[in-house]
Order: sequence, then structure tokens, then C-alpha cells
Amino acid sequence: MLFTEHEVAYLATQRLGRLATVQPNGTVQASPVGFTVNDTLDTVDIGGRDMAATQKFRNLRVNQQVAFVVDDLASVDPWTVRGIEIRGTAEALVDPTDSASRFDGPIIRIHPRRIISWGINPDQAGMKGRDV
Repeated sequence: MLFTEHEVAYLATQRLGRLATVQPNGTVQASPVGFTVNDTLDTVDIGGRDMAATQKFRNLRVNQQVAFVVDDLASVDPWTVRGIEIRGTAEALVDPTDSASRFDGPIIRIHPRRIISWGINPDQAGMKGRDV
């Protein structure tokens, strides 16, 4: 499995993340998205209404580099942040046969290359990054 036990447990509690893609003119677009970890493929599958018509879906035709962040505040007193950043490549799939998305139809599938997490593992202080 690509994700650690703590990362899988954390991601299972979250519903929204932010996906950054690169537009054809080189500017970065960040979009809130729903997601599901695809345990079978070790990917993150992003689905939604009219996914194939979205700019983020079209952006992947030009540049497949993405960053995806899921984070939250576990507490405000004391201030406790936690989250995970996934960097990698993504593909825009019009008719996936192995989607883990909660939505039918087209998806964006992220293939992680680097994972950085913080505040997820109680035995680990600070940020922890690794190439996968």
C-alpha cells in the first residue's frame, strides 16, 4: 500500500480536498473537490458533477502535473493542524472501469509521486515527506 495506515485513516475521515492543476497559459488553478482513495490502484480518484466539462479536467490535456491537499484543524486550543499533500501526475478518464469515486462518470485519477503529511501520526512530530 502506497499510503501509511495513519494517512489512510485520516483521508477516510475527510470529504474535500483542493486540487491544483496548471492551465494552458501556465497559471495554476486550485479547485475544491470530492475524492476517494482507490485502494486497489493506490491512487486518488476525484469525481463530481459534469467532471469532463470542468477546466481542471481540460487542464490535464496540456499538463498532467498536479498537487492535491487535504487538511483541517484538529483543535484550535491548542492550535493543532493536520493534513496531507500529494504531488504527482493525473489523468483525465472519460469512462473509467475501476473508479473508486462516489460519482458515476468521468474522473481525475492522481498517481502520487511524493506524499507529505503532518499531524496525522501521533508518534511523528513535524512534516514527513517521502517519494513513492
